[in-house]
Amino acid sequence: MRPLRYSINVTLDGCCHHEAGLPPDDDSMRYWTAEIERADALLFGRVTYEMMESAWRRPATGAWPDWMGERETQFAEAIDTARKHVVSSTLGAVDWNAELVRGDVGQMVQRLKQEPGEGLFVGGVTLPLALADQGLIDEYVFVVQPVLAGHGPTLLAGLRERIQLELVDRQDFRSGAFAVRYQPARTS
Repeated sequence: MRPLRYSINVTLDGCCHHEAGLPPDDDSMRYWTAEIERADALLFGRVTYEMMESAWRRPATGAWPDWMGERETQFAEAIDTARKHVVSSTLGAVDWNAELVRGDVGQMVQRLKQEPGEGLFVGGVTLPLALADQGLIDEYVFVVQPVLAGHGPTLLAGLRERIQLELVDRQDFRSGAFAVRYQPARTS
Protein backbone atom coordinates (compact mmCIF):
# COMPACT_ATOMS: atom_id res chain seq x y z
CA MET A 1 0.00 0.00 0.00
CA ARG A 2 1.31 3.45 -0.92
CA PRO A 3 1.65 5.85 2.02
CA LEU A 4 -0.06 9.23 1.95
CA ARG A 5 2.32 11.98 3.11
CA TYR A 6 1.07 15.37 4.24
CA SER A 7 3.84 17.91 3.72
CA ILE A 8 3.77 21.63 4.46
CA ASN A 9 5.79 24.61 5.68
CA VAL A 10 4.75 25.82 9.12
CA THR A 11 5.92 28.60 11.44
CA LEU A 12 6.84 28.00 15.08
CA ASP A 13 3.39 29.25 16.11
CA GLY A 14 1.61 26.87 13.75
CA CYS A 15 0.80 29.21 10.86
CA CYS A 16 0.77 27.46 7.50
CA HIS A 17 0.17 30.37 5.17
CA HIS A 18 2.57 30.09 2.23
CA GLU A 19 3.95 33.61 2.79
CA ALA A 20 4.44 33.33 6.58
CA GLY A 21 7.80 31.53 6.62
CA LEU A 22 11.26 32.38 5.37
CA PRO A 23 11.96 32.78 1.66
CA PRO A 24 13.08 29.39 0.31
CA ASP A 25 16.82 28.75 0.51
CA ASP A 26 18.95 26.09 -1.17
CA ASP A 27 18.36 23.55 1.63
CA SER A 28 14.59 23.88 1.66
CA MET A 29 14.28 23.95 -2.14
CA ARG A 30 16.34 20.74 -2.39
CA TYR A 31 14.20 19.21 0.35
CA TRP A 32 10.89 20.10 -1.31
CA THR A 33 12.13 18.98 -4.72
CA ALA A 34 13.02 15.58 -3.27
CA GLU A 35 9.59 15.36 -1.57
CA ILE A 36 7.80 16.02 -4.86
CA GLU A 37 10.07 13.65 -6.81
CA ARG A 38 9.41 10.74 -4.44
CA ALA A 39 5.63 11.03 -4.86
CA ASP A 40 3.78 9.06 -7.51
CA ALA A 41 1.04 11.68 -7.49
CA LEU A 42 0.10 14.93 -5.78
CA LEU A 43 -3.29 15.62 -4.15
CA PHE A 44 -4.44 19.20 -3.92
CA GLY A 45 -7.61 21.05 -3.10
CA ARG A 46 -8.66 23.85 -5.43
CA VAL A 47 -6.87 26.68 -3.60
CA THR A 48 -3.52 24.87 -3.38
CA TYR A 49 -3.78 23.62 -6.97
CA GLU A 50 -4.41 27.12 -8.31
CA MET A 51 -1.64 28.63 -6.16
CA MET A 52 0.91 26.01 -7.20
CA GLU A 53 -0.11 26.17 -10.85
CA SER A 54 0.27 29.96 -10.97
CA ALA A 55 3.76 29.73 -9.48
CA TRP A 56 5.21 26.53 -10.92
CA ARG A 57 3.54 25.65 -14.23
CA ARG A 58 5.87 25.81 -17.21
CA PRO A 59 5.00 28.92 -19.24
CA ALA A 60 3.55 28.49 -22.72
CA THR A 61 6.88 29.74 -24.13
CA GLY A 62 8.54 26.64 -22.70
CA ALA A 63 11.15 28.76 -20.92
CA TRP A 64 11.19 29.25 -17.17
CA PRO A 65 11.05 32.89 -15.98
CA ASP A 66 14.30 34.78 -15.45
CA TRP A 67 13.73 35.04 -11.69
CA MET A 68 14.15 31.27 -11.33
CA GLY A 69 17.59 30.04 -10.44
CA GLU A 70 18.72 26.44 -10.65
CA ARG A 71 17.06 25.42 -7.36
CA GLU A 72 13.67 26.89 -8.35
CA THR A 73 13.89 25.38 -11.83
CA GLN A 74 14.53 21.90 -10.44
CA PHE A 75 11.51 22.22 -8.15
CA ALA A 76 9.39 23.68 -10.95
CA GLU A 77 10.27 20.82 -13.29
CA ALA A 78 9.46 18.24 -10.62
CA ILE A 79 6.05 19.68 -9.78
CA ASP A 80 5.20 20.65 -13.37
CA THR A 81 5.53 17.08 -14.64
CA ALA A 82 3.99 15.36 -11.60
CA ARG A 83 0.62 13.65 -11.85
CA LYS A 84 -1.99 15.58 -9.88
CA HIS A 85 -5.44 14.88 -8.43
CA VAL A 86 -7.49 17.98 -7.65
CA VAL A 87 -10.38 17.82 -5.21
CA SER A 88 -12.92 20.52 -6.01
CA SER A 89 -16.66 20.98 -6.24
CA THR A 90 -16.30 24.40 -7.91
CA LEU A 91 -13.78 23.88 -10.70
CA GLY A 92 -15.25 22.83 -14.03
CA ALA A 93 -12.04 21.31 -15.37
CA VAL A 94 -8.32 21.02 -14.66
CA ASP A 95 -5.26 20.40 -16.76
CA TRP A 96 -1.53 20.63 -15.83
CA ASN A 97 -1.27 16.81 -15.70
CA ALA A 98 -4.29 16.80 -13.41
CA GLU A 99 -7.50 14.87 -12.88
CA LEU A 100 -10.52 16.50 -11.23
CA VAL A 101 -11.88 14.55 -8.26
CA ARG A 102 -15.46 14.83 -7.07
CA GLY A 103 -17.50 12.77 -4.68
CA ASP A 104 -16.19 10.74 -1.76
CA VAL A 105 -12.59 11.89 -1.29
CA GLY A 106 -11.88 9.22 1.32
CA GLN A 107 -12.81 6.42 -1.09
CA MET A 108 -10.72 8.01 -3.85
CA VAL A 109 -7.68 8.27 -1.57
CA GLN A 110 -8.09 4.68 -0.37
CA ARG A 111 -8.22 3.55 -4.01
CA LEU A 112 -5.08 5.56 -4.86
CA LYS A 113 -3.25 4.13 -1.85
CA GLN A 114 -3.99 0.60 -3.09
CA GLU A 115 -2.16 1.22 -6.38
CA PRO A 116 1.50 0.18 -6.60
CA GLY A 117 4.13 2.86 -6.09
CA GLU A 118 6.24 4.83 -3.63
CA GLY A 119 3.66 7.17 -2.15
CA LEU A 120 1.27 10.07 -2.49
CA PHE A 121 1.82 13.71 -1.48
CA VAL A 122 -0.91 15.98 -0.15
CA GLY A 123 -0.37 19.65 0.53
CA GLY A 124 -2.51 22.56 1.57
CA VAL A 125 -4.77 23.20 4.53
CA THR A 126 -8.40 22.09 4.02
CA LEU A 127 -7.96 18.78 2.19
CA PRO A 128 -5.32 17.44 4.62
CA LEU A 129 -7.60 18.24 7.56
CA ALA A 130 -10.38 16.13 6.02
CA LEU A 131 -7.95 13.29 5.29
CA ALA A 132 -6.43 13.43 8.80
CA ASP A 133 -9.93 13.27 10.30
CA GLN A 134 -10.49 10.05 8.33
CA GLY A 135 -7.19 8.53 9.47
CA LEU A 136 -5.84 8.40 5.92
CA ILE A 137 -2.52 10.22 6.40
CA ASP A 138 0.41 7.86 6.97
CA GLU A 139 3.14 10.44 7.38
CA TYR A 140 3.25 14.09 8.44
CA VAL A 141 6.17 16.15 7.11
CA PHE A 142 6.60 19.68 8.45
CA VAL A 143 9.31 22.14 7.52
CA VAL A 144 9.29 24.34 10.59
CA GLN A 145 10.30 27.94 9.95
CA PRO A 146 12.02 29.99 12.70
CA VAL A 147 9.31 32.63 12.48
CA LEU A 148 6.37 33.67 14.66
CA ALA A 149 3.65 34.77 12.25
CA GLY A 150 1.05 35.78 14.82
CA HIS A 151 -1.85 35.31 12.39
CA GLY A 152 -3.06 33.26 9.46
CA PRO A 153 -4.41 29.76 8.98
CA THR A 154 -3.00 27.31 11.49
CA LEU A 155 -1.94 23.74 11.02
CA LEU A 156 -4.85 21.28 11.08
CA ALA A 157 -7.17 23.73 12.86
CA GLY A 158 -10.44 21.97 13.67
CA LEU A 159 -9.06 18.43 13.84
CA ARG A 160 -11.80 16.31 15.44
CA GLU A 161 -9.57 14.00 17.47
CA ARG A 162 -6.03 14.16 18.74
CA ILE A 163 -3.50 12.21 16.67
CA GLN A 164 -0.44 11.00 18.58
CA LEU A 165 2.68 11.03 16.39
CA GLU A 166 6.09 9.35 16.52
CA LEU A 167 9.19 11.10 15.19
CA VAL A 168 10.73 9.26 12.24
CA ASP A 169 13.33 11.75 11.02
CA ARG A 170 14.65 15.27 11.52
CA GLN A 171 16.81 17.36 9.22
CA ASP A 172 18.24 20.77 10.16
CA PHE A 173 18.77 23.54 7.60
CA ARG A 174 21.37 26.31 7.76
CA SER A 175 18.58 28.91 7.88
CA GLY A 176 17.42 27.66 11.27
CA ALA A 177 14.44 25.87 9.72
CA PHE A 178 14.16 22.12 10.21
CA ALA A 179 12.18 19.31 8.63
CA VAL A 180 10.48 16.75 10.83
CA ARG A 181 8.81 13.57 9.65
CA TYR A 182 6.24 11.82 11.84
CA GLN A 183 4.03 8.77 11.57
CA PRO A 184 0.86 8.18 13.57
CA ALA A 185 1.74 6.30 16.77
CA ARG A 186 0.98 2.63 16.76
CA THR A 187 -1.65 1.72 19.30
CA SER A 188 -1.07 -1.35 21.45
